[in-house]
Amino acid sequence: MQTLRKLLDTQSRHFQKGGRLEKLHAIWEMADTILYTPGYVTDGPSHVRDGLDLKRMMTVVVISLAGCIYMAMYNTGYQAHLAISKGAAPLATWQTRAMEMLGLGFDPGDTWACIVHGALYFFPVLLVTFAVGGAWEVLFAIVRKHEVNEGFFVTGMLFPLILPPAIPLWQVALGTTFGVVIGKEVFGGTGMNILNPALTARAFLFFAYPAQISGDAVWTAAVTSPDGVSGATWLARTAVEGKAALAGGVTWWDAFIGLIPGSMGETSALACLAGAALLILTGVGSWRIMTSVAVGTIAMTLLLNGVGSATNPFFDLPFWWHFLLGGWAFGTVFMATDPVSAPASTAGAYIYGFMIGVLAVLIRVVNPAYPEGMMLAILLMNVFAPLIDHFVVRANIKRRMARYAG
Repeated sequence: MQTLRKLLDTQSRHFQKGGRLEKLHAIWEMADTILYTPGYVTDGPSHVRDGLDLKRMMTVVVISLAGCIYMAMYNTGYQAHLAISKGAAPLATWQTRAMEMLGLGFDPGDTWACIVHGALYFFPVLLVTFAVGGAWEVLFAIVRKHEVNEGFFVTGMLFPLILPPAIPLWQVALGTTFGVVIGKEVFGGTGMNILNPALTARAFLFFAYPAQISGDAVWTAAVTSPDGVSGATWLARTAVEGKAALAGGVTWWDAFIGLIPGSMGETSALACLAGAALLILTGVGSWRIMTSVAVGTIAMTLLLNGVGSATNPFFDLPFWWHFLLGGWAFGTVFMATDPVSAPASTAGAYIYGFMIGVLAVLIRVVNPAYPEGMMLAILLMNVFAPLIDHFVVRANIKRRMARYAG
């Protein structure tokens, strides 16, 4: 390690100001700080020092995603194998050919086979996301002459987890580009964006290519001729059939564990709950936002349950099913708590989370064309987060002025 450190130190002069590779300083700094901590410190006593820097924060978030990443691989393979066991024929893709070459087969009871099959879908999406997103990050760092920020590290892990397994890789690249450039860099880069980049990327894909990111076929990888096999998510089916879709079709426990069709990493409420525990214990994730999202969801669900509807059975769905279906758990834990796009004030966090819960249920239930409301609810409240903070601060100022008046 000392030899490597000396080599880096001797070559660093080429990337410093005046060096022949000065324009590539951002790439050099990125590689150097990945291997070692920065070799310089902040001067002056006026700066606050904290043991939790951006890299450590991003690392904690990625570790908290471990359960979701595991389920992204296992459940993707499991759903494909389950459909095949019910009579559907596997598509002639490179993933299925690789499974046959490895001699693993398509048994839904074989955990290792399910993980490998799912990984063959998940990792290409992950690699494309990091390759394209990383390229844009480096390009903007070079043009703006600043260091490469670590902000995309978490975005690059989140984005593949909120995509269906059979999504074309070129759409992954296009969505990543939109999320990084339009969702973040046009605002100034990491820490300046008002929208969550991963959700911005998914929203772009959903509205630009709805056939590839929604519908009946995209949620179960490598399956064709699905006679008697439904590839649609349970949330989409419930939006049409109400609670009747769940009766005898899926158990509460299966939905809690995550053994249902859906985006690769957001089906398991259990994995999201484990991630939430780590984020709260480390202080990285806001428990106020998570709690208020749940309260808003329960309040709006109970209201709609009380109102009822003769034509929309989704009105009668209990709140605990809203917790388990779709991207509610994943969005609450990992998306709504994004410290950049969420309010900074304590009171603002409660308002922000509560409104996300209310809007998510409202969009799900009232809009029959779009049963998954979590993404739009979070993005909408991202836009209002600065306004919420503004009014919270103004209210605090008015209270202080009244307290000390006279």
